[in-house]
Amino acid sequence: MAGENKEQQIKELHDKFSRAKAAVFADYKGLTVQELTELRKMLRGAGIEFKIVKNTLACIASKGTPFENTSKYFVGPTSLAISYKDPVAAAKIMVSYAKKEEKLNIKAGLVEGNLIEAEEVKKLSELPSREVLLSRALASMMSPATNLVGVLHGVVRKFVYTLKAIEIKKQC
Repeated sequence: MAGENKEQQIKELHDKFSRAKAAVFADYKGLTVQELTELRKMLRGAGIEFKIVKNTLACIASKGTPFENTSKYFVGPTSLAISYKDPVAAAKIMVSYAKKEEKLNIKAGLVEGNLIEAEEVKKLSELPSREVLLSRALASMMSPATNLVGVLHGVVRKFVYTLKAIEIKKQC
């Protein structure tokens, strides 16, 4: 029975690893159950799964997934914040919680199949949200068109003022 349970856990982890867009590896040693529950609640609210994994099972499950080269981080107490949608959200929440609770030690991260170190996870967490980046890009694309409209409007305005001045001059 225990062997079947481990096989099931490996299969579930392998599925999670295959679907993940991003993940943050962290050492949770020293956190209380209440602190872990608070962290899980924050992550769950953003659609991120928090999982405490057995290192051996995680190493086996990582084979054939983007997590394949992460085995060096499956040492000691290891937790994973796995994001299936937003690659930046897990990093933002984990880094902000690590600042609040110094016992949470971020080991590394994985974004779109690329392994990043702890410092890069912190830099990733400082990025603006997707919506802000999209709005900035749109504003950059719209800027030339907006400027052109302003210039054309200025030409038309000067032409109208000139015609008005001629009309006033002819009336005098």
